[in-house]
Amino acid sequence: MVEQKNDFTQWYLDTVQKAELMSYSPVRGSIIFRPDGYELWEHIQEEFNKFLRNEGIRNAYFPMLIPKHFFMKEADHIEGFAPELPWVTEVGDEKLEEPLALRPTSETMIGSAFSDWINSYRDLPYEINQWANVFRWEKKTLPFLRTSEFLWQEGHTAHQDEADARTRTLSVLDEYARLCEEFLAIPVYKGQKTPSERFAGAVDTYSVEAMMQDGKAVQAGTSHYMGTKFAEAFDITYLNKENKHVHAHTTSWGVSTRLLGSVIMTHGDEKGLILPPTIAAHQVVLMPVGPWKKNPAIMEKLDDIYAELKALGIRVRLDDSDNSPGYKFNEWELKGACIRIECGPRDLENGHVMLKVRDLAEKEKVSFETLIENIQANLTAMTPRLLANAKARNKENEHFHINTLDELKAHIEKCKAENTPTGFVLVGWDGTDETEAKIKEETGFTTRNIPFEVPMEKATDIVTGEPAKHTLWIARAY
Repeated sequence: MVEQKNDFTQWYLDTVQKAELMSYSPVRGSIIFRPDGYELWEHIQEEFNKFLRNEGIRNAYFPMLIPKHFFMKEADHIEGFAPELPWVTEVGDEKLEEPLALRPTSETMIGSAFSDWINSYRDLPYEINQWANVFRWEKKTLPFLRTSEFLWQEGHTAHQDEADARTRTLSVLDEYARLCEEFLAIPVYKGQKTPSERFAGAVDTYSVEAMMQDGKAVQAGTSHYMGTKFAEAFDITYLNKENKHVHAHTTSWGVSTRLLGSVIMTHGDEKGLILPPTIAAHQVVLMPVGPWKKNPAIMEKLDDIYAELKALGIRVRLDDSDNSPGYKFNEWELKGACIRIECGPRDLENGHVMLKVRDLAEKEKVSFETLIENIQANLTAMTPRLLANAKARNKENEHFHINTLDELKAHIEKCKAENTPTGFVLVGWDGTDETEAKIKEETGFTTRNIPFEVPMEKATDIVTGEPAKHTLWIARAY
């Protein structure tokens, strides 16, 4: 594989294919999720569904095809998605009376349903989620991070008032931050998107932003307060306690399989994947080594360990293939197995195994008596350790003392010469689209968000030198 420091994107492409997470499909910009890749997504689904159940939000499913006139009802929405929409215009030899879009998101379809389902204040809040595939005809694609078809969850809610809707918007954002940090060991930056980066049709958009090892940003999740804009467009009204018909306040929010790419780019190394045990398809791999075929007792012992781990709900594999130990070690490191257990004739005789944790350098001897307890302890410790390491790396790539566009350009040139990440840069912004556009045009940096927790207030706009209205993070992004 290409080394990370030489070509991070190529390293990523090599890793996701060689680790058998995905394959390219015959359709441009679309990928096939192989079982090891799809299982990562399943674990994210399982974790987020716990939150949904706890909040009383139920899963539903809506059609993929959306009539064109639905989009025309909300002008900002259609304008925001128009360049990316694929359309179905005929079936067989028959032209359709109205084009149907492959959904880029489901606000319009769900808004139409809400208008039928919601009648009284007693129906509110109305909160649902769906797990679905969506389509956005991307010009530039990268597996998991940006594809023409991808998988995601999208939550949609309707509320009596703005305060309740905003509470839900931010509670979901908090859950996304927890999901990223505690479950996926990806540190994130919470904040509000600028108007130009706002979701099409939203009043306010909030995001969690993640920094990859190469210093680039990934928008890991977004939550939107929609106001009454969609309610007005789709006639989502209810009879309030004063016996008046008023419009509901709506929200929408989503994370996608972009999280898979983020996990890989946050933790992987030159050997391949490093995955938190929370998400890893292979938490423990057992391997007989040495002349094990001549000693049946080795496999008997590994079979016993396998059965005990499986009974505990640990995702365990027993690799008794004919491949050499060196090949197996490399293969399972590439695939991100969290713990490797080796047992050969001498190990069996001495009553121990050799245990290797994927993100630690050294092997250790572990007795049969303490093995299960040791495995459980290592699996518990690994995710927080990965998060701590990622946070420390992020700190090294946060830049607070760049105050002008010329200083930003000098920073970019310095990083290029030294082959180091440009990272996240905290800057002042005067709040205008013009200065935001100029930053992007001249440096390739885009605004990530206006952070809730500002590490340092910036007094002047990075472009104009005029007083800043906001302090925000900027970075190059995937």
